[in-house]
Amino acid sequence: MSGSFKVPFQDLPLQTAALRPELDAVIDRVLRHCGFIHGKECAEFEAAFAAFVGTKAAVGLGSGTDALQFICRGLGISGDDEVITVANSFIASAEAVSYAGARPVLVDCRLDDYLIDTDALAAAITPRTKAILPVHLYGQAANIDAIARLCAKHGLHLIEDAAQAHGATLKDGRACGTLGVAAGFSFYPGKNLGAFGDAGAVTTNDERLAHQLRLLRSWGSVVKYHHDIKGYNSRLDTLQAAILGVKLKRLAEWNDARARVAGWYRENLQDCAELVLPKLAPWAGRHVYHLFVVRFPGHDRDAIAKQLADAGIQTVVHYPIPIHLQKAYAELGYQPGAFPNAEQAAKSILSLPMFPEMTRAQCDHVCERLRAALK
Repeated sequence: MSGSFKVPFQDLPLQTAALRPELDAVIDRVLRHCGFIHGKECAEFEAAFAAFVGTKAAVGLGSGTDALQFICRGLGISGDDEVITVANSFIASAEAVSYAGARPVLVDCRLDDYLIDTDALAAAITPRTKAILPVHLYGQAANIDAIARLCAKHGLHLIEDAAQAHGATLKDGRACGTLGVAAGFSFYPGKNLGAFGDAGAVTTNDERLAHQLRLLRSWGSVVKYHHDIKGYNSRLDTLQAAILGVKLKRLAEWNDARARVAGWYRENLQDCAELVLPKLAPWAGRHVYHLFVVRFPGHDRDAIAKQLADAGIQTVVHYPIPIHLQKAYAELGYQPGAFPNAEQAAKSILSLPMFPEMTRAQCDHVCERLRAALK
């Protein structure tokens, strides 16, 4: 196949073009009524997303980071409190804890599926620990039942980072977003369900917490000019809600398409000994493949990525520097070697192109060029 054959990491222009007539209609509707903040489309999307996830409430916010921060604040986590999360996530998982005024405590991941190592969690719990915040990384559920047992034993909150897990489930069908006291979702444009800018939401069955989140997102107010607490300005605006409402109707179909692309990758690469394919965790059900991440333990990952780029194939590293080695978190005192699995993964993983509209020809081309690079 020709080297001029291009494969983007994701193809948002293609997806947007297919939805353009319906998107134009809902955007025009918002432009006509001009209810740009807390318009009716916001409540409509919140109800639809709560129904999709399977919770009593969804609270729309300005970002996924605020979703996690506000959960912590709504639960009263602050000061000397600690929240345990995983070292190999995007930095927002830790920053949300910091924004709430608490201290993130990190643990290592498993190297086969990159999910939080539940065996390491018990040793990280201290008298100051108030919550465990597992990340459903790359679209696959963390080992929630093991984490829930720890939370019950020590009286801790279980907060889900579901920013990459829209529609993911455990093996028994329970959905990510319903498994703890609350879950934070991101609608960053590249997510499985993405807005046309930053946006997020919290899902929860705790009505008291949902009320607290609604206060926090709008200056501590649910009735205009009546401020019950000191809040923030982090609202899901009406245009984004309208756009997300259109896209939510396709989310299950898009997740099926992502799983199909993942199947093509596995079929093409299963006998390729030079790379490690993503493992399906034994407790996980539906993997929604926000990312398809492979690992090259014996090869120069960056050299492989460059060869793919030269062949017109866009790849990304998620994430090249673990949280504990970021300059922003030097204050935590972790040293290189603290979390060897996270560090090894950061040096050797590569995210291959993954989007619902990806064709078999595109997938075959990626695999063909990847095999060539490994030789």
